[in-house]
Amino acid sequence: MTTIVIEKSQSGAYKGFTCMGHAGFARKGKPDILCSAVSAVSFHTINGMEIAGQKPNVTSNESTGFLRCEIPGEPNEGTRILMDAFAYTMKELSKEYGEKFLQIQFKEVKDNA
Repeated sequence: MTTIVIEKSQSGAYKGFTCMGHAGFARKGKPDILCSAVSAVSFHTINGMEIAGQKPNVTSNESTGFLRCEIPGEPNEGTRILMDAFAYTMKELSKEYGEKFLQIQFKEVKDNA
């Protein structure tokens, strides 16, 4: 199962997200389309932040299915829109494929985190 934790500050600003684990949705002899979708949307969001002028701190480990994206400082307008889309898409994927494979959590963090 993949767990995604989306962090927002007490004031509602996005601070980052963490993806952990492999979905385990793959069917015999087929690639895991859910893991592929989560990866594609995650990296699209990170790349979009770069294009929008935000420089996120990213840590990953492909073998364990770990991806951490930290948004330093205050997110700009582009990053806010990208993170809204990221959260929406991940919730929709979780509905489509089931929480057995993909769980979305929101975590409140301190404003200065």
